[in-house]
Amino acid sequence: MKRPERWINAGVQAAWTWLQRAGEISPGTRAGDAFGSLGVGSSIGFPMATLMGARAIHVGERTLIGRQVTLSVGYGPTATVLPERGLVIGDRCVIGARTSLTAHESIVIGDDVWFGQDVFVSDASHGYQELGAPIGLQLGEHQPVMIGAGSWIGHGAIILPGTTIGENVVVAAGSVVRGVVEDRAIVGGAPARVLRRFEPTVGWVTPGGDVRPVLAPLAERYDLTGVVTP
Repeated sequence: MKRPERWINAGVQAAWTWLQRAGEISPGTRAGDAFGSLGVGSSIGFPMATLMGARAIHVGERTLIGRQVTLSVGYGPTATVLPERGLVIGDRCVIGARTSLTAHESIVIGDDVWFGQDVFVSDASHGYQELGAPIGLQLGEHQPVMIGAGSWIGHGAIILPGTTIGENVVVAAGSVVRGVVEDRAIVGGAPARVLRRFEPTVGWVTPGGDVRPVLAPLAERYDLTGVVTP
């Protein structure tokens, strides 16, 4: 690469880094003030894909939301009637890049939930039974979604309307989840099914009977001296 091109490249990279930092949404910014609440230490990466119905969105403390994420409540930017808490994200969550959280009535994500990238969650779909109407205009029933504290939602997973995911659940990458997932289960597939579940006094058990033991707490297995906890 020629020297002028190197300078231009370095300038573009530096400018983009500055824009990402300057455009980040955090408490005290003008965009942050538009939220129903945005907790201390939380941030939303720049650029966003879509932000709609911000006054009905509540984000807890120390939650990190990646770039190109969609956070939306309602059916359009001009909607005047919105649920008070249409989209609720708890404390210490991580929402991966390009995730889409689209709420019409209620999506609630508990504390310490981590998402991979490209996850899609919605509490409403569409109908198909009116023969004379385009599918996109056949608005579906609102079915609230809940994701329990401590869960992990893998890359590219789809959480469909009406789903309740328990606490400390693993949803495997690429899964399509609908219905009720019990606490401390591992699910995967399309549609998702239980791959392992925790059974007290036994361990993590597959439907075929394979058992993995319950591990001791992290601090007991590793020397964490000097590790900084956020």
